Amino acid sequence: MSIQQNAPLHVRLSEEFMRRIADGTWPPGTQLPSEAVLCKEFGTSRGPIRQALAFLRAEGAVTGGRGRPPMVRSTVPSQSFSTLNSFTEWAIGIGKTPGQRTLEVARREASPQAADALGLEPGEKVVELLRVRYLEGVPAMIERTSFILEVGRLLFDFDTDSGSIFAFLKAQGVDLYSARHTIDAVAAGEEDADLLEQAEGIPLLRERRVTSSGNGMAIEYSEDRYLPALTNFTIDNAADRRAALARIRAE
Repeated sequence: MSIQQNAPLHVRLSEEFMRRIADGTWPPGTQLPSEAVLCKEFGTSRGPIRQALAFLRAEGAVTGGRGRPPMVRSTVPSQSFSTLNSFTEWAIGIGKTPGQRTLEVARREASPQAADALGLEPGEKVVELLRVRYLEGVPAMIERTSFILEVGRLLFDFDTDSGSIFAFLKAQGVDLYSARHTIDAVAAGEEDADLLEQAEGIPLLRERRVTSSGNGMAIEYSEDRYLPALTNFTIDNAADRRAALARIRAE
């Protein structure tokens, strides 16, 4: 499994199951293997398997339960924002090749927006990152991120063109535990249009994110701008569970 080995087993299993659904290993309408078969494959008891399957049901990826075997839904959400996965993990999960081009990694005073989101005093320093993210070599998103200095300084020892920053930071022991997402639409300015190779003024989906540690300390503030022709967001909800927000690749 190409997922973080330090995560709880049921989390690793749920991510592996979601990957199999996303890449077509378990296509829409397919009945999932039995718990006994999954226990044998992964060498575990039924407890973690059942927790992972419960997560898939909560995300709307599978139907079934209460005696009915789980089956892959005909329409499946990709990477849900109720789990803290990176753009890289999401792209790989849907069978696409992610890419990135770094324009800047710099230590400077936090912007008013970043200072407010991160709970910093005016004039405090952060590490800012500017990257263009790609799907199959096509510009899909602009990433403007501010990290608190304690965390951001780790990026000066990392090739930010090589892959997932979140994966690198987690490997360094950074507690990226939860995130709050605010999504709206903005028009592409001159810089956005140039970086995305699009006309100025086109609508972009903007996701503003504050990522925090397990003790509630804000670590990262990011403003990501997506090209909606390639990427958009969906929400699945029901009366008996919380809405799951998912980022999907536009067709």
